[in-house]
Amino acid sequence: MNKIYTEKAPAAIGPYSQAIVVNGLVFTSGQIPIIPETGELAQGDIKVQTKQVMENLKAVLEASGTSLEKAVKTTCLLADINDFAAFNEVYGQYFVNKPARSCFQVAAIPKGALLEVEVIAEI
Repeated sequence: MNKIYTEKAPAAIGPYSQAIVVNGLVFTSGQIPIIPETGELAQGDIKVQTKQVMENLKAVLEASGTSLEKAVKTTCLLADINDFAAFNEVYGQYFVNKPARSCFQVAAIPKGALLEVEVIAEI
């Protein structure tokens, strides 16, 4: 088991790793739209925040020795399911290989973010 850390994505805000690599797979922790350089939440609508989440995930996956193209499963948490279509517009630009996915509306996301996404990918 290998713990992953990169400065190109937000540092963990709790007792967890950005990702763990085990048996040829990387399991990312959920990423919210935190700007790594400032530690601040990206300000804007669901599209702006989704883009930041995707860039964070891309950085964690690259630090793990893989990429978004090797994603096999994502779990997506939205603060408002009415943002689903706008979220999909940005999500689809990053996950062109169309991995399996679950998407839920949840009651609250840390720091008041509009979404959180985690990924399982092949190395």
